[in-house]
Amino acid sequence: MALFSKEPEKNPKIQPTTAPHASSTSPAPAASTFSPTSTMAPRASGPAASEGRAYLDRGSKIVGKISFEGPARIDGEVDGEINAKDSLMIGESAVVTAQIRAASVSVAGKVSGDIVATQRIEIRPSAKVSGNITAPVLSVQEGAQFEGHCSMQPEGIREDRKVTVFPKEERVAQAAGGLKQAT
Repeated sequence: MALFSKEPEKNPKIQPTTAPHASSTSPAPAASTFSPTSTMAPRASGPAASEGRAYLDRGSKIVGKISFEGPARIDGEVDGEINAKDSLMIGESAVVTAQIRAASVSVAGKVSGDIVATQRIEIRPSAKVSGNITAPVLSVQEGAQFEGHCSMQPEGIREDRKVTVFPKEERVAQAAGGLKQAT
């Protein structure tokens, strides 16, 4: 069974079943036969599958690095590092202790760790965020708790800034030279 493989399974093991009391001479009613689409339909209407996103539900816990190619939602626990190329939603029941990098991040649960987003970060009223955040657009709704530093500059600009510190002897010599010229 390929749970985490990106390739579809070559031999799916879905087989229709019929009720044991049905005879071969009379057709079984449609309600008593197994249909893969009828069983899958209620699951497809859930929040995760209908939007084509990855979903980590309550009661789930992951320790380590997680990467998402598309949109994702986390309602469980994560301890480690999260990378998402698309949007990432941290639900109200989520407890995340991780460094997060994504295009956009929406937090409604508890996050301890730095968050870097290339597009935007939204901190909802039920959120508790402890860590530094970096995004060009930031939305903190009333009631949200945030403790840390915030940078609203694009990441590339922030990394390009350089500070040059001259040794103390050079600063003193430059200051003294400037005073001699002024007299």
